[in-house]
Amino acid sequence: MSKYDITLMPGDGIGPELTEATLKVLDAVQKKFNIKLNMIPVEAGDKCLEKNGVALPQQTIDNFTKTHVCLKGPVGETAADVIVKLRIMFDLYANLRPIKTYPSVPDVQPGIDMIFVRENTEDVYRGIEFQINDNAVCMRVITKKGSEKIAKKAFEIAKLRKRKEVVGIHKANVMRVTCGLFKKTCAEVAKQYPEIKYSDQYVDAAAMRLIRQPQSFDVILITNMFGDILSDEAAQLIGGLGMAPGANVGDDYGLFEPIHGSAPDIVGKGIANPCSMVLSAKMMLDWLGERNNDIECFAAAQAIEDAVTETLRKGVTVPDLGGNATTMGMAEAIAQEIINEK
Repeated sequence: MSKYDITLMPGDGIGPELTEATLKVLDAVQKKFNIKLNMIPVEAGDKCLEKNGVALPQQTIDNFTKTHVCLKGPVGETAADVIVKLRIMFDLYANLRPIKTYPSVPDVQPGIDMIFVRENTEDVYRGIEFQINDNAVCMRVITKKGSEKIAKKAFEIAKLRKRKEVVGIHKANVMRVTCGLFKKTCAEVAKQYPEIKYSDQYVDAAAMRLIRQPQSFDVILITNMFGDILSDEAAQLIGGLGMAPGANVGDDYGLFEPIHGSAPDIVGKGIANPCSMVLSAKMMLDWLGERNNDIECFAAAQAIEDAVTETLRKGVTVPDLGGNATTMGMAEAIAQEIINEK
C-alpha cells in the first residue's frame, strides 16, 4: 500500500466546509484504491492571525517541508501572507489552472478545455512596493530564468494533451522590457519543442478571445498577474469559480487549492460548490502519481474526475449551478460514485 503524508490547511470562510467535503471524497478513494493518505491539519490564514498573531506559523511551514505536499482551502484577507509566501518560499513556480466544461453545468460555449500555466513567483505579485511622499511604486520583476522554467512547464504539459498547442500571453507592445523578455524567452523555448504549435498574443486580445472563442485555447502560457486575472475570467465560462481547481507546483513541492477566495457571504449556509477543492485533490493525486510513479494514485485521480462528471451528469449540483444539493450532499454523491465505480 502506498502511504502519503499530506499537510492539510482548511483555510478561512467556506474553506473548512470545502475541506470536510473533500475529505469525504478522499475517504472513498482510500477505500477503493490501495493508497493511504495521512492528513496532518495545520493552521494558517485569518483566524490563525487572530489567534496566534501570525498568519503563517513556523510549525505550518515545517510540516509542509516534511510532507512536500499540501491540500489547502481558500484563505481570506491574509492570502498574501500565506499562499504568496509559500509560493516564493518553496519555489512553486508553476500555477496550473485547468478550465473545462462539465455536464449539466451552465457554460458560455460547449467543448471548452484549456489549462493556464501561470508563472507563480515573479511579476508585481512579488510584492516589492514602496511609497515616496504621495507617490506609490510597484516593481515588476520578470527574469529570463523564471520565464524559461514556466515556458518549459507549459510545453511539457502540451506534449501530454491532444491538441499540443501553446499560446504565450503578454503585453510586449507596452511593457517592452518585462513582457518583452518574457515573449522572447518563450519563443526561444518553443524552438526546443517543434512538435508543439506555438503562437503569442496580447493580453487584451486574449481576454476578448476567451469570450468569443474559448474553444480555441489549449495551453495558455502567461505571466503571474495576467494569469490570475484571465483564469478567473475563464472560470466564468464553465460555471464559475466553484468549478475551478488549482495547483502550485515546483520541482520538489506541491500545493493544491481552489483558485477562488473564502466567500464570507455564504459561510455556514452549506451551499458552496465543493468541486473546486475536490478537483484540486484530484490534481494532487496526479502529482503524487507522477512524482512516485504510482499507478494507484493515477487511478484514484481519474476516479475522482469520473465521479464528479457522473454526479453532475445526474444533476446533483449546488444552487449556484441550478441544483438543490448541499455542499456535503454533493460530496457524498461524488464519493458514492467512486465506491460504485466498476
